[in-house]
Amino acid sequence: MLGGTGWVGRHIVDALRARGDHVLVVARHRAPHVPEGMFRAFDLATATPGTIADLLRRTRAGVVINATDGANTNDGWDRPESALARVNVHAVHCLLAGIGLLRRRPRLVQIGTIHEYGPVAPGTLIDETVPPRPSSVYAATKLAGSTAVLEAARSGAVDGLVLRLANVCGPHPSPASFPGKLLRLVLSAGAGAEVTLPLAAASRDFIDVRDVAVASLRAADAGATGRALNIGSGVAVEIRDFVARFLAVAGLRPGALNEEQLPVPSMGGDWVRTDIRLAEQLLGWRPQIGLEDSLREMWEAARPGSHTEVRPSARRAGR
Repeated sequence: MLGGTGWVGRHIVDALRARGDHVLVVARHRAPHVPEGMFRAFDLATATPGTIADLLRRTRAGVVINATDGANTNDGWDRPESALARVNVHAVHCLLAGIGLLRRRPRLVQIGTIHEYGPVAPGTLIDETVPPRPSSVYAATKLAGSTAVLEAARSGAVDGLVLRLANVCGPHPSPASFPGKLLRLVLSAGAGAEVTLPLAAASRDFIDVRDVAVASLRAADAGATGRALNIGSGVAVEIRDFVARFLAVAGLRPGALNEEQLPVPSMGGDWVRTDIRLAEQLLGWRPQIGLEDSLREMWEAARPGSHTEVRPSARRAGR
């Protein structure tokens, strides 16, 4: 599991372990929630095809799920183009080359983003036939990495899929994500602080991170290869409505945050609604966790004094 210490990677690892798989978490630094015995310090951004092949050979990897991202919790999302390209493009090419050196090649699941498609007209249902036209450097580098995986799979050099994730929500959000920032502000407001939340006039498709984990496991087990699949809820939610729902589950009044309408920088457009029918067809996957439950469990996992255990997803993942 490459990038298994991040928000999405953490939940994929939990789902793999819950169904009994042997998991090796590979990242630059171990996170507190990762047991030492299942962690390997390894920087994919500076690795060579040879060192990657050696790692995969020695660990006898049967599946590689790549959730590394140039925009991450440790380094932040405001990253220079060179840093994004090093992780999102160069490292993916090295990973593919490393897999190509192996006699027994593992299956590859590449975690991409819905922002690879770029802005679309409001009301558009984004399916996999929409031509990618990324509008940010981040999205462009993610698309380049996804394209490399798809081209390698279609040529027979690798066996694998790309999952393009909608906006993720749910327990243990990355502090750099919108849910993570919102959670921090709500905790401050609950402690009596006066906080202001900048809001964009936008609608997003939110998918619980544990449903993403189930989709990743299904992709690891599936027979399909060389395809990009959208992973989302299929519903567009106004950002203001998203905030109101979270305030409700946190037990705060609607005006607890001072909302300020501002143009908020985005990695994609102002409208996202995914068509997830291809993922259902090829993976037998559909989201199971509704937005209210996702927000409630995100709050319960983070509120002061909470010892709530996040419910696992592996029971829905299959084999």
